[in-house]
Amino acid sequence: MGSGQVTSTSELFDFQGKRVVVAGLGVSGVPAAKVLHARGAVVTVVNDGDDARAREQAAELEALGITVRLGDGATLPEGTELIVTAPGWKPDKPLFVAAERAGVPVWGDVELAWRLRGPDAAPWLAVTGTNGKTTTVRMLASILQAAGLRTAAVGNIGVSLLDAVLGEEEYDVLAVELSSYQLHWAPSLRADSATVLNLAPDHLDWHGSMEAYARDKGRIYEGNRVACVYNVEDKATEDLVREADVEEGCRAVGFTLGAPAPSQLGIVDGILVDRAFVPNRQKNAQELAEVSDVTPPAPHNIANALAAAALARAFGVPATAVRDGLRAFRPDAHRIEHVADLDGVAYVDDSKATNTHAAEASLASYEQIVWIAGGLAKGATFDELVARSAKRLRAAVLIGADRHLIRDALARHAPEVPVVDLDRTDTGAMLQAVTEAKRLAVAGDTVLLAPACASMDMFTNYNQRGDAFAAAVRELGA
Repeated sequence: MGSGQVTSTSELFDFQGKRVVVAGLGVSGVPAAKVLHARGAVVTVVNDGDDARAREQAAELEALGITVRLGDGATLPEGTELIVTAPGWKPDKPLFVAAERAGVPVWGDVELAWRLRGPDAAPWLAVTGTNGKTTTVRMLASILQAAGLRTAAVGNIGVSLLDAVLGEEEYDVLAVELSSYQLHWAPSLRADSATVLNLAPDHLDWHGSMEAYARDKGRIYEGNRVACVYNVEDKATEDLVREADVEEGCRAVGFTLGAPAPSQLGIVDGILVDRAFVPNRQKNAQELAEVSDVTPPAPHNIANALAAAALARAFGVPATAVRDGLRAFRPDAHRIEHVADLDGVAYVDDSKATNTHAAEASLASYEQIVWIAGGLAKGATFDELVARSAKRLRAAVLIGADRHLIRDALARHAPEVPVVDLDRTDTGAMLQAVTEAKRLAVAGDTVLLAPACASMDMFTNYNQRGDAFAAAVRELGA
């Protein structure tokens, strides 16, 4: 960890008369354009699409006096002094290439929110990682609330950051979920404490390489004031801490599913234990909660709980609030969600496991599995996932456009595992998949939907895919 006082960038930025381009309509673009316009900026919104929804949003903004250019998101308007982009726009887009050539800065919605914070703004406890971000941020918010603090889960989840920093509600601290896209476009963000939960290949088509993806994730540690929280079992996260330039006195704090060393949180005899935020951490430890207080108590979810606890403890939260907050927390739908037990077989919906890293964590949570998998691979390979999980697989049922990639990996690394390959991508395929899984399962097994793939080949999103799984299970149990 580098050290040295980091200059604050939270002073209010003067937008009066500034020529600002907002790149992209949608969830972040429309509110950003309104906020900038209200602060006196001369705003032009550019958008690639020109569909009915975009025209409706454009009309709303034009009524306020904001210029909107639909169907042309590539050209840099003359005189542009700043671009505020939707987080999903790729860095290699012609608009940004032209901006770099012209020396025009590019911010995302997170950077805009950070710059608009008032002088007494609530500090940010920030979370990123390939998997587990939303769960960890919501756990963290639950713990902070249990401590009596005014807080909200914000960012890539829940309340938008612009609403959180500009709204009338006052907060003591914010639990902030940040994606790699958002971090890429947030150069001056400085969190109070932050964590990178884990790192695995994801969104490489956007970032261009694993190195660039990791570098953007690592931005979350820049300028941290109290603690950089890393995953002891994922050395890449510790490497990012070592490379970060932080404020003097900021500490590296690890979390582990094993017994913790000093300056770590971990597990001892079924107890979540803190050896970081205690007096004389060489000899002392503080009990925080029991593993059974975490729902569900799957290994990767316990890791999420430890990361949330570390961030909360870095903010001075007492141990009892960690326990109470974890007990009160319930995960969102489609995240290792137990749907039903039929004939001694558990049916679990982890439709949110949209990449191999998440699917591996899900598969590691059960001993005997009939695995429902497949969808859009997004360039992923499945050999490591299958090789590491093979001993847990009783059978596999494959669906979706890229199921052959998983089938081939199973043939190479788990040839003894029976495979049902459903050659259909209509939404009704899920009922057939669950029917086949029921036929293959025996009492004590878990039928697990952990697709390791995106859902858009068959479903609108992972929520609809999970709903289809749950509906199929209920139909078979009726």
